[in-house]
Amino acid sequence: MTTAIGARSAPDALTTVTGLPDHADHSAGRSRRRDRRIGSHVFLVILAIYFLVPIWWLFVASTKSTSGLFSSPAFWFDDPAQFFANVQGLFTHQGGIYWRWLGNSFLYAFVGGSGATVLAILAGYGFAKYRFRGRGAVFGVILGSIMVPLTALVVPTFMLLSQYGLINTPWAVILPSLLSPFGVYLMRVYTQDAVPDEMLEAARIDGAGEWRTFFQVALPLLKPAIVTVLLLSIVGTWNNFFLPLAVLTDSQLLPVTVGLNRWTALSNAGAGGEQVWNLITSGAFISVVPLILSFLFLQRYWQGGLAIGSVK
Repeated sequence: MTTAIGARSAPDALTTVTGLPDHADHSAGRSRRRDRRIGSHVFLVILAIYFLVPIWWLFVASTKSTSGLFSSPAFWFDDPAQFFANVQGLFTHQGGIYWRWLGNSFLYAFVGGSGATVLAILAGYGFAKYRFRGRGAVFGVILGSIMVPLTALVVPTFMLLSQYGLINTPWAVILPSLLSPFGVYLMRVYTQDAVPDEMLEAARIDGAGEWRTFFQVALPLLKPAIVTVLLLSIVGTWNNFFLPLAVLTDSQLLPVTVGLNRWTALSNAGAGGEQVWNLITSGAFISVVPLILSFLFLQRYWQGGLAIGSVK
């Protein structure tokens, strides 16, 4: 009887202390967690809208004529069929040079981005898994270079390239793009956690050399970081504007960013320049499509931490 009375009086005692039944505390906790989730989702929706609105405007603007850009609603279509007329205009305007610019951007982004990724992988792995004199000092210099704006390096880069006769050549854009200090930093940080030292030692004990250990043991574990660095390098080279503007003068070598800027300058000239705003917006929209597709197709590789905790 005493036990039963005590068991019945326990919830009453809790209610007396807290002023609320136990189930009310659980309900309040669930309500707070639900409110936090709702707040997080609302914040993410706001961020998504913030990033998607410019892309939506560009997509809508690419379906308009030059007059429609300034007369129709900014965020809605004027004549969707106009998009095909704009693309046809891109094919023919100035001999279809836009497609040459687009091909140049592909060349610079692929060669520069791939080269920067390879160098970042090798440097990041070396900094993470090898001990050598001056490692901390060299890595500190690399970290410090991340803080230097790229535009501040354009003039020294121009002077250096001019000494070797590389101005107005594709190498003037590709060679500076091969250096990615942030890529090196990212690869080092990821390699430290994703590639356990025990796995490398086991491979060496089994007779594998350093290159075989790197390619067969370490490299497969670095796939998420490799894809991330590759995308960042490609996007950075693709969007590069100031460097090609400074080192390239031949219109046949321009990337799409600088080429569209030239058309913008002509359109801004007013009555004395040709109005091709519809071609500029359509060309800008087409130029971002490869980047969007790259992110969509490569995002499945972003699965980090596959080897973390694999060693018992």
